Amino acid sequence: MNDTTSQPALPDRLSINPRSRFHDEAVFKHDIGIKINGKERFDVEEYCISEGWIKVASPKALDRRGQPLLLTVKGTVEAFYR
Repeated sequence: MNDTTSQPALPDRLSINPRSRFHDEAVFKHDIGIKINGKERFDVEEYCISEGWIKVASPKALDRRGQPLLLTVKGTVEAFYR
């Protein structure tokens, strides 16, 4: 069912924001999962495996450009294809 040969390798750092230099459109064609400290999160905006953090959007606070503020959560990060 899952053909891993057609899936690109997951990068060390990835962002869902298309304006970010860490955005990779080829990776987002597949369903990605993120775990931090063994718990799967569904609200991740950006992650870095080597530095051990994820960024999630603040529920109400916005920056001066109208984008949600990102909160950093530290721990052991795992990225995988579903």
